[in-house]
Amino acid sequence: MSVQRTNVSNELIWQITRNQNAYLVRRNTGGGSQFSRDPLNLVNKHSLKAVGVQTTEDGSIAVTTKKPNNPQQPAQNQVTVTYGPKTATRKIYKGVASKTAQHGYRADVREEAVARVSALRRSQQPKKDTPASKPRGARKAAAEASE
Repeated sequence: MSVQRTNVSNELIWQITRNQNAYLVRRNTGGGSQFSRDPLNLVNKHSLKAVGVQTTEDGSIAVTTKKPNNPQQPAQNQVTVTYGPKTATRKIYKGVASKTAQHGYRADVREEAVARVSALRRSQQPKKDTPASKPRGARKAAAEASE
């Protein structure tokens, strides 16, 4: 028994399924906006951009891309690369950019993926303690008078 593989482009599959999929979220407010819950969608707009950047429980960053070879087998189509929590941020940027370039993604998708990594790394950093501001002017004079 031979398996026939059809060469159907991802763009054609997107054109067929874009109005009816499980990830589509439509809002009547705001001019009928369409959003996506797809984990491989970077900006949560309903579009064909399929790169996933997420954090894991231990603080590492997982980048998921799709291989363009075999769109008929989606379970075998995803490649996930995990960068540990101690990995340098610039090394992650370079890895994300090279991974998306390797799989033929457009430059704007690469930029959005690097921006998402940057936002995730920024959110993982501990918050700095800001010192209390010293009173100046009238507040300083009032504070000294009350002492």
